[in-house]
Amino acid sequence: MGSEPTLPIPISYISGSYLIFSIDAVTYLRREHHICGVLVGTLPQIPQQNVFLSLPLELMPEEARLLVEKGVACIVDEAKAHKDGMASLMEEDRKRYLQDLEAQGLQAMRLQNSRREQKREEVLKTLDEKKAAKAKKAAPKDTAEDDTKEVPGLELFAGDQKPEASKPSSRAPPVSSEVAMGVTPATSYPPLPAQPSSQQLLPLPKVQSSYPLFAHLHSQGYFLSPGLRFGCQYMAYPGDPLRFHSHFLVVSAEWDEPIDLMNIIVGGRLGTGVKKGFLIGGAEKEAEESEAKGNDSVRTFSVEWAGM
Repeated sequence: MGSEPTLPIPISYISGSYLIFSIDAVTYLRREHHICGVLVGTLPQIPQQNVFLSLPLELMPEEARLLVEKGVACIVDEAKAHKDGMASLMEEDRKRYLQDLEAQGLQAMRLQNSRREQKREEVLKTLDEKKAAKAKKAAPKDTAEDDTKEVPGLELFAGDQKPEASKPSSRAPPVSSEVAMGVTPATSYPPLPAQPSSQQLLPLPKVQSSYPLFAHLHSQGYFLSPGLRFGCQYMAYPGDPLRFHSHFLVVSAEWDEPIDLMNIIVGGRLGTGVKKGFLIGGAEKEAEESEAKGNDSVRTFSVEWAGM
């Protein structure tokens, strides 16, 4: 298990997207706050990652806003943070950081060379063993004994030559000059500060009118994910999506918004066809009495097609 991240967790705002680059933050938010997001990172030369993607984790604006309102995260203007950080970076710190990267590259190169040499020695040893076994099998045993008797001192001569032939120094590769392997840091810390300054923070993310419904379902313990593949706004899971199937196809509506009956029928048939309920809901009109009592202002309705 990774270490607990420092709160508030910085959410990087880059080109209209809300991204998290720390694996500790990703696991913490999923475990403690039911925030899954969508992994979007990949490498162009590894097509298998189209199925299992990697960091960064992209959040919906609703997820980012919910975390900020709960005090768990903050929105950071990543471009401004990098610009300010590089401007305040002293030349000595920069040189020290580059030297540290070079040291890591040298260590990685030495490790790679050591593994390559070890593999080479194993291959040569295997070849020698095969060659010796082949020679022993090809030479008749009686002939070898007769030759030993006829030539005095042959055994001593062979014994003297055997260690000489098996000396590993005869196979030693030429010494090559060390070249540091290039290291690409996965994060900007160090040298940039881990926590952003107040000037780099952004206000609450702008969200759709469906946000009250999203926050309501999240408060009831549901895990929510984008519902594009099922033709809805959200998918509601009773637990972690890695362990549970979703229970509801979620669509929001304004309190006074006219709803086409065909849309309800289509949603109900679709949900029932994929073994899910079709949930429609939205926030009530603000009322002084409701606010005074502290009642939840979101109403939800579940539709199922009983004839299927």
